[in-house]
Amino acid sequence: MRSLSSKLIIAFLVVSLIGTISGAVLAGLTTSRQFNQFVLDQARSGLLNNLTDYYAANGSWEGVSSVYSFSQPQRPGEMAVPVLVNANGRVIIGSMRYRSGMLLPPRELERSLPLQVEGQVVGWLLFEEGMVRPTAAAAEAAFLQRVNRALFLGALVATAVALLIGIILARNLAHPIRELTGATRALAQGTLTQPVPVRSTDELGELAVAFNQMSADLSHASQLRRQMTADIAHDLRTPLSVILGYTEALSDGKLPGSPDVFTVMHREAQHLSHLVEDLRTLSLADAGELPLMRQPTPPYELLLRVVQAHTPQAQAQSLALRLDASPDLPPIDVDPERMAQVLGNLVRNALRYTPADGVITLAAAQTDAGRLQITVTDTGSGIDPVALPHIFDRFYRGEKSRLQQEGESGLGLAIVKSLVEAHGGKITAVSEPGQGTTFIIDDLRLTTPVNG
Repeated sequence: MRSLSSKLIIAFLVVSLIGTISGAVLAGLTTSRQFNQFVLDQARSGLLNNLTDYYAANGSWEGVSSVYSFSQPQRPGEMAVPVLVNANGRVIIGSMRYRSGMLLPPRELERSLPLQVEGQVVGWLLFEEGMVRPTAAAAEAAFLQRVNRALFLGALVATAVALLIGIILARNLAHPIRELTGATRALAQGTLTQPVPVRSTDELGELAVAFNQMSADLSHASQLRRQMTADIAHDLRTPLSVILGYTEALSDGKLPGSPDVFTVMHREAQHLSHLVEDLRTLSLADAGELPLMRQPTPPYELLLRVVQAHTPQAQAQSLALRLDASPDLPPIDVDPERMAQVLGNLVRNALRYTPADGVITLAAAQTDAGRLQITVTDTGSGIDPVALPHIFDRFYRGEKSRLQQEGESGLGLAIVKSLVEAHGGKITAVSEPGQGTTFIIDDLRLTTPVNG
């Protein structure tokens, strides 16, 4: 099988051959036709001058055939010699159609060229269709031969140049594709980091940029997967170690059973159950199989439910939990349980990082695009700008020293993002260190028209 480079070279060669041969043939035919016409016009002009000079010198047309330079007919029916007619319209030198001595028809006389001597018409000259070239054609034939030879050489040079350009272009096109092919094979074998050089800004350059982005994304995803596996193992190992330690001590009789011991074991088991449920939720969301029981849900009631559920904890931490939404907002098409889980995770996250006397605000408003926007704003410590792009990553913690805090699994914000996107919305975070954080949920669909 020929390579792409060979196919491109052959294609360029075929196209150049067709173009140059067609151009050379057309140019040759046009040149020959125009040159013949030029010679014929020159001969006509010369014949007119010779005839008028002859009549001026001799005073009659007697013996005028000696100044004719056109060839005689070569085959029957060919009209080769111009017809010479005297002032009375009688043919002096005829043709196959008009014999000498005949009177030329008036219609033919009208399209004949007058021969004038001292302003007086002394005769007429009729050039009929089908006339051949003048007799003196050897030099002209040589000229046409040289022109055709030049056209042929030009066609060869043009073909050679086109072939050279085709080879260069074919190699320039095929080389990036070969690089992409090699990188793709390496990628298929497991080498995920396979950047290819971007050599242009055209479609091939865009393809190289897209491939490099894909390679980087795959490498990042693989790194996240390995990190997530390690984090899952760590988060499972800690409560399991606690439970195993207590059960072994209880089994060996080294530790007497007590409500405090059972409380610790129950708390660790709850943490394991919470972590497993979070992982299950994420896996279902990733597979697009997360069940959503969508129904028209008033935003005010949804936010009020979340505020009421977390008000006791906020009061215990000396925090103010506020609701800023109109009861008249139109319903949104969401799963109320899942959306309550989203808002609950955000509020718990705000409670965790907002100091005493701080304020947490849940707000909702209708956007100009006819969608609903929900925000959760706190006056906490804010998020480091370096950590902000990663807060929705699984098991990501802005402070490496902060492990599980109050049952934290490191999956809360990842679940929030997955659930919001499953509803067709999007979530972003805006934060400044020391100024608090705002989580913005956009593009939640209303169940009634904007003006309804």
